[in-house]
Amino acid sequence: MTNTDNLFKVGTIVNTHGIRGEVKIMAITDFPENRFKKGVELQIETKQGLVPMTVQSSRLHKNMWLVLFEGIMNINEIEKYKTDDIYVASDERQELEDDEYYYDEIIDSRVVNLTGNVIGIVSEIMTTGANDVWVVKREGQPDALIPMIDDVVKSVDVDNKLITIDALEGLLD
Repeated sequence: MTNTDNLFKVGTIVNTHGIRGEVKIMAITDFPENRFKKGVELQIETKQGLVPMTVQSSRLHKNMWLVLFEGIMNINEIEKYKTDDIYVASDERQELEDDEYYYDEIIDSRVVNLTGNVIGIVSEIMTTGANDVWVVKREGQPDALIPMIDDVVKSVDVDNKLITIDALEGLLD
Protein backbone atom coordinates (compact mmCIF):
# COMPACT_ATOMS: atom_id res chain seq x y z
CA MET A 1 0.00 0.00 0.00
CA THR A 2 1.19 3.49 -0.75
CA ASN A 3 1.75 6.22 1.80
CA THR A 4 -1.20 8.61 1.69
CA ASP A 5 -0.44 10.43 4.98
CA ASN A 6 -0.42 13.92 3.41
CA LEU A 7 -3.21 13.13 0.98
CA PHE A 8 -6.96 13.16 1.38
CA LYS A 9 -9.37 10.90 -0.47
CA VAL A 10 -11.80 12.82 -2.67
CA GLY A 11 -13.34 10.00 -4.69
CA THR A 12 -13.15 6.64 -6.40
CA ILE A 13 -13.01 5.84 -10.10
CA VAL A 14 -16.02 3.58 -10.53
CA ASN A 15 -15.95 3.10 -14.30
CA THR A 16 -14.92 4.48 -17.65
CA HIS A 17 -17.24 6.63 -19.76
CA GLY A 18 -17.14 6.40 -23.53
CA ILE A 19 -14.05 5.58 -25.57
CA ARG A 20 -12.15 8.89 -25.29
CA GLY A 21 -10.70 8.21 -21.83
CA GLU A 22 -13.19 9.83 -19.46
CA VAL A 23 -13.78 8.19 -16.08
CA LYS A 24 -16.77 8.22 -13.77
CA ILE A 25 -15.79 9.32 -10.29
CA MET A 26 -17.92 8.88 -7.19
CA ALA A 27 -16.96 12.00 -5.24
CA ILE A 28 -16.68 12.00 -1.45
CA THR A 29 -15.85 15.65 -1.06
CA ASP A 30 -17.93 18.71 -0.26
CA PHE A 31 -16.05 20.61 -2.97
CA PRO A 32 -16.18 18.46 -6.13
CA GLU A 33 -16.36 21.48 -8.42
CA ASN A 34 -12.98 22.57 -7.00
CA ARG A 35 -11.41 19.11 -6.76
CA PHE A 36 -12.15 18.17 -10.35
CA LYS A 37 -11.69 21.50 -12.10
CA LYS A 38 -9.27 21.96 -15.00
CA GLY A 39 -5.63 22.09 -13.94
CA VAL A 40 -6.01 20.41 -10.53
CA GLU A 41 -3.47 17.69 -9.83
CA LEU A 42 -4.85 14.53 -8.26
CA GLN A 43 -3.17 11.32 -7.19
CA ILE A 44 -4.58 7.94 -8.20
CA GLU A 45 -3.69 5.21 -5.71
CA THR A 46 -2.78 2.02 -7.57
CA LYS A 47 -1.27 -1.23 -6.34
CA GLN A 48 2.04 -0.03 -7.81
CA GLY A 49 1.92 3.37 -6.08
CA LEU A 50 0.57 6.85 -6.59
CA VAL A 51 0.06 8.13 -10.13
CA PRO A 52 -0.22 11.92 -10.54
CA MET A 53 -2.87 13.10 -13.00
CA THR A 54 -3.95 16.59 -13.99
CA VAL A 55 -7.60 17.29 -14.74
CA GLN A 56 -8.17 18.39 -18.33
CA SER A 57 -11.95 18.69 -18.06
CA SER A 58 -14.84 17.60 -15.86
CA ARG A 59 -18.61 17.69 -15.70
CA LEU A 60 -21.36 16.40 -13.46
CA HIS A 61 -23.48 13.64 -15.02
CA LYS A 62 -26.12 11.61 -13.14
CA ASN A 63 -24.57 12.26 -9.70
CA MET A 64 -21.12 11.20 -10.92
CA TRP A 65 -18.21 13.36 -12.05
CA LEU A 66 -16.95 12.62 -15.54
CA VAL A 67 -13.28 13.53 -15.62
CA LEU A 68 -10.76 13.53 -18.44
CA PHE A 69 -7.10 13.68 -17.44
CA GLU A 70 -4.38 15.40 -19.47
CA GLY A 71 -2.49 13.02 -21.74
CA ILE A 72 -5.21 10.37 -21.74
CA MET A 73 -6.45 9.84 -25.28
CA ASN A 74 -8.64 6.73 -25.06
CA ILE A 75 -10.30 4.17 -22.82
CA ASN A 76 -7.32 1.76 -23.02
CA GLU A 77 -5.06 4.24 -21.20
CA ILE A 78 -7.42 4.79 -18.27
CA GLU A 79 -9.28 1.50 -17.84
CA LYS A 80 -6.60 0.08 -15.53
CA TYR A 81 -7.55 2.66 -12.89
CA LYS A 82 -11.13 1.42 -12.43
CA THR A 83 -11.92 1.02 -8.68
CA ASP A 84 -8.83 3.06 -7.66
CA ASP A 85 -9.16 5.86 -5.13
CA ILE A 86 -8.31 9.47 -5.93
CA TYR A 87 -6.54 11.81 -3.52
CA VAL A 88 -5.70 15.48 -3.27
CA ALA A 89 -2.62 16.88 -1.51
CA SER A 90 -3.23 18.43 1.91
CA ASP A 91 -2.11 21.87 0.70
CA GLU A 92 -4.91 21.76 -1.90
CA ARG A 93 -7.60 21.52 0.77
CA GLN A 94 -10.19 24.27 0.92
CA GLU A 95 -10.11 26.70 3.84
CA LEU A 96 -13.20 26.00 5.94
CA GLU A 97 -15.52 28.38 7.76
CA ASP A 98 -15.70 28.45 11.55
CA ASP A 99 -17.62 25.42 12.85
CA GLU A 100 -16.72 23.38 9.75
CA TYR A 101 -14.29 20.47 9.98
CA TYR A 102 -12.62 17.90 7.82
CA TYR A 103 -13.35 14.31 8.77
CA ASP A 104 -9.73 13.60 9.68
CA GLU A 105 -9.87 16.49 12.18
CA ILE A 106 -12.79 14.81 13.97
CA ILE A 107 -11.79 11.13 13.81
CA ASP A 108 -9.92 10.05 16.98
CA SER A 109 -11.15 13.09 18.91
CA ARG A 110 -12.07 12.57 22.56
CA VAL A 111 -15.72 13.29 23.37
CA VAL A 112 -16.67 14.62 26.81
CA ASN A 113 -19.93 15.79 28.35
CA LEU A 114 -20.54 19.27 29.78
CA THR A 115 -18.98 18.27 33.13
CA GLY A 116 -15.85 16.92 31.45
CA ASN A 117 -16.56 13.19 31.84
CA VAL A 118 -15.12 11.19 28.97
CA ILE A 119 -17.73 9.52 26.79
CA GLY A 120 -15.42 7.98 24.19
CA ILE A 121 -13.49 8.49 20.96
CA VAL A 122 -14.93 9.35 17.53
CA SER A 123 -14.22 6.31 15.32
CA GLU A 124 -16.15 7.18 12.17
CA ILE A 125 -18.53 9.68 10.62
CA MET A 126 -21.76 8.71 8.92
CA THR A 127 -23.32 11.08 6.43
CA THR A 128 -27.04 10.50 6.77
CA GLY A 129 -28.43 13.43 4.84
CA ALA A 130 -29.72 16.15 7.16
CA ASN A 131 -26.63 16.10 9.38
CA ASP A 132 -23.54 14.00 10.01
CA VAL A 133 -23.57 11.46 12.82
CA TRP A 134 -20.38 10.77 14.75
CA VAL A 135 -19.85 7.18 15.92
CA VAL A 136 -18.24 7.27 19.37
CA LYS A 137 -16.49 4.14 20.67
CA ARG A 138 -17.17 3.72 24.38
CA GLU A 139 -15.29 1.46 26.74
CA GLY A 140 -17.42 -1.51 27.77
CA GLN A 141 -20.57 -0.11 26.16
CA PRO A 142 -22.13 -0.02 22.71
CA ASP A 143 -21.07 2.76 20.38
CA ALA A 144 -22.87 6.07 20.83
CA LEU A 145 -24.29 7.89 17.82
CA ILE A 146 -23.85 11.65 18.21
CA PRO A 147 -25.74 13.86 15.75
CA MET A 148 -23.73 16.86 14.55
CA ILE A 149 -26.32 19.45 15.57
CA ASP A 150 -25.98 22.62 17.64
CA ASP A 151 -28.23 21.30 20.43
CA VAL A 152 -25.78 18.44 21.07
CA VAL A 153 -22.28 19.49 19.93
CA LYS A 154 -21.28 22.47 22.05
CA SER A 155 -17.59 22.87 21.14
CA VAL A 156 -14.99 21.32 18.90
CA ASP A 157 -11.31 21.92 19.68
CA VAL A 158 -9.56 20.61 16.56
CA ASP A 159 -6.05 21.36 17.84
CA ASN A 160 -6.56 19.32 21.03
CA LYS A 161 -8.92 16.80 19.40
CA LEU A 162 -11.55 17.46 22.07
CA ILE A 163 -15.31 17.62 21.51
CA THR A 164 -17.73 18.73 24.20
CA ILE A 165 -21.35 17.64 23.90
CA ASP A 166 -24.57 18.13 25.79
CA ALA A 167 -25.59 14.52 26.36
CA LEU A 168 -29.32 15.08 26.06
CA GLU A 169 -31.59 12.58 27.77
CA GLY A 170 -31.63 9.27 25.89
CA LEU A 171 -28.68 10.15 23.65
CA LEU A 172 -26.22 7.72 25.24
CA ASP A 173 -28.71 4.90 26.02
